[in-house]
This record gives sequence, structure tokens and C-alpha cells, in this order.
Amino acid sequence: MSAETAEKVNVVKEVEPLLSKRRKKLITDPLVDDNPITIQVLGICSALAVTTQMQPTLVMALSVIFVMVMANLTISLLRNTIPTRVRIIVQLAVVASLVTLVNEILKAFAFDMYKELSVFVGLIITNCIVMGRLEAYALGNKPYDSILDGFGSALGYSWIILAVAFFRELWGSGSVFGVPVFDAVSGLFGENFNLATNGLMVSPVGAFIILGLIIWVQRTKTGYVEH
Repeated sequence: MSAETAEKVNVVKEVEPLLSKRRKKLITDPLVDDNPITIQVLGICSALAVTTQMQPTLVMALSVIFVMVMANLTISLLRNTIPTRVRIIVQLAVVASLVTLVNEILKAFAFDMYKELSVFVGLIITNCIVMGRLEAYALGNKPYDSILDGFGSALGYSWIILAVAFFRELWGSGSVFGVPVFDAVSGLFGENFNLATNGLMVSPVGAFIILGLIIWVQRTKTGYVEH
């Protein structure tokens, strides 16, 4: 009686690199091609409200990055245990907890910035970008990918509001991060030369104008058209 030998073939599943092409797109796409502000038109309120100066805008950007990354991670870890009917409530509870943590850290270590940003840090809870990524991505994907997705979307949001703040502070106050740029430039050309600031830039109208110009330039470059 002949014995048949069965060969067992071990199929090793290829491990996806930490920064594979697909994962890189989670970070790079929101920067330009799928930017949450200029393409998806989300998070406009804070882009207009906190962008009069670079310093508070940078703090706001870092706060949103922290909240989005940690919220995406938390919801992704809990995605298989969250009942569908209460998923929005759970998401809001997670985001509210993280925003409260950021608020208390600012109150403890940067009280002047806490007072300057006022209610706008708290309004991160209602930011459509944060809730949108939790609902659209973190609920259905693994933690690491969700972290990258949150980080990419937050970066896309951050560079837009920082760009708006740069031009608003420069043209509206003549400074960048509080450094008097206009005064320094005027001093190079003598006492009779003086660069004038534009008061329109410190108003919401100035923010709309700069944001509109950024959207125009970006969509002209990418060829994006609303359907």
C-alpha cells in the first residue's frame, strides 16, 4: 500500500509597509487633492475666526491635529464594540473629552493663549472635519490607518489656516508671529518710506478674500471642478 505525502504550503501574507503608497496617500491627498477646507469646504468657521495672527492659529492647528489623531485612534480601537445606534454619541463623547483635555492644558500652561482663543478651542467638538473622518474612516478601518487618515486631514486643515493667518497678519498688522516685518522693511529705505497696513485684513472679510484666492489658485492648479 503506497503512502501519499501531502505537502503543506505555508502561504505567508505579505505585510504592508508602514508607509506604503496607499498609506502615503492618506496623508498627502488631504493636503491638496482632497483638502478638507478648499475642496470639501469644511471647517470654514475657524479658518475665518482665529486666523488674524499666526501664533493662535498655530496653537489651533496643533490642537486639531492632536484631537483628530487621538479621536481616530480611539474610535478605530472601539469600532467593533460601538453599537450602531449610539455611534454619533460615542464619537462626540470621545472628541469632547480630548478637546477638554486640550483646553485644560492651555489653561494651565498657556493662559494668555487660552484667553485669546476663547471658545474656539471648544468648537473643535463641532468641527465637521473631525466628525466626518470618524464617521467615514475610523469606524471602518484599523487603528494605524486611522491615525494616518486623521493626521493627513488635520495637516490639510492646518496649512490652509496657517496660510490665511500669514497673509492676514502680514498685511493687516505688518508683522509675522509678532515680529514687525513692515517696520523692518521700511527702515531699510529711510525714514520717509513707510509700508501701510490694510485694516480689511483683520476683519472676516479679509479672511474670505484670502481663503477665496487660495481656493482659486489650488483649484486652477489641480483642475478640480464642482459637479
